[in-house]
Amino acid sequence: MGVIVEISQFLLGLSILILLHEAGHYTAARIFKIRVEKFYLFFDPWFSLFKYKRGDTEYGIGWLPLGGYVKISGMIDESMDKEQMKKPAEPWEFRAKPTWQRLIVMVAGITVNLILGVLIYCFFLNAYGSAYMPVKSATNGIYCDQLATSLGFKSTDVIVGIDHKTVLSMDSVSMDILLDIPKSVQVERNGKVVDINIPKDSASAILNDMKGFLVPLQRFCVDSVAPNTGAYFAGLKKGDSILGVDTMKTPYYQNFAAAVQKLSGKYTFLTVKSNGHINYPVVHISDQGTVGFFANADTFKLVRKSYSFFQSFPAGFNMAVVKVKSIAKQLRLMVTVKDAHKQMGSFISFAKAYGTVWDWGHFWLLTAFISIMLAFFNILPIPALDGGHVMFLLYEMITGRKPNEKVMEYAQWAGMILLLTVIVYANGLDIGRLFHK
Repeated sequence: MGVIVEISQFLLGLSILILLHEAGHYTAARIFKIRVEKFYLFFDPWFSLFKYKRGDTEYGIGWLPLGGYVKISGMIDESMDKEQMKKPAEPWEFRAKPTWQRLIVMVAGITVNLILGVLIYCFFLNAYGSAYMPVKSATNGIYCDQLATSLGFKSTDVIVGIDHKTVLSMDSVSMDILLDIPKSVQVERNGKVVDINIPKDSASAILNDMKGFLVPLQRFCVDSVAPNTGAYFAGLKKGDSILGVDTMKTPYYQNFAAAVQKLSGKYTFLTVKSNGHINYPVVHISDQGTVGFFANADTFKLVRKSYSFFQSFPAGFNMAVVKVKSIAKQLRLMVTVKDAHKQMGSFISFAKAYGTVWDWGHFWLLTAFISIMLAFFNILPIPALDGGHVMFLLYEMITGRKPNEKVMEYAQWAGMILLLTVIVYANGLDIGRLFHK
């Protein structure tokens, strides 16, 4: 059932984004009296699931959910309709229109995606507000795994700055350090502010340690025990505190999680404080590195902010700007940091990101992010993307000459092959993760 919810949310979000993106191209083309031959949700190689024709346009739904398209007359696009291009240009064709009109048609889809992302953020903030965990809430300090310790962090540290810029929220500390490549991080230690230098070559190690790098320490105890598990047979019960696993001390949940991961599939003993007494039960740790109980861990006080209808618009715009900058930094990371490309994801990753529970707030937040991400990558100057067409149109506006149609045709093929290669590679990574959890 959870997988069905993931797929349903992903397909709904993708359909909304594709339809509105293509509607942007379609509307701009119609305004300039350019004929649109096809308007499709999803691709339709060989056959379509549904189609009907109204006027000059065939509307339909394809069976391959890799995107959608509008086929605009007189334009070299993914349809590669070379026969049409051999004929003299007709007044209703794309190629017959002034350059500025063609440019507007090409950026219309991207513009719709950007506006949609901003509006979703605006309405989300108005409906749900925002919340973040202030650094001062991490009163126990931070969890320092092997990487954090090697960089000079200590478990009692409280993050206060990155490159001497004040940090207010713990939520994005790890990501900010990864994406901004700072020279140093400032921490409060024993009442003093200490500088910790971050080596330039540490990005790859941080990227592979995002789940455990500089997270707040949480005290915990047993909340409930699952039947027929290691915890059940070891006699753990609600309220028990686990102070150690084997010879490792585990005063915080992160220490415990790291300890049981190291001993996956083995029997070991625990140090348990139960009703004021210390016990040492033997427990079996599953192959997945779990004992079989749900923890009652520290919850941190969040700072919440609500937005009026009018306040939500500048706040939503600023939120979108932050996301665009983050996407640009992540792209830089992909091309500059060793093995960063292995973190790529595709449709499977996005479906999993929606989650197995249908939460409308989360649905719209993720859909807004994907909308902005689609706009960002679509404007890149890669043939077969909108940005590739924009690149050729800008060349034409600057030089006053149309690009050679053969050059545009070969560029379109090259762009399509590049995009297909990236899609296949990203899907391959996702499939690999499914079998290596």
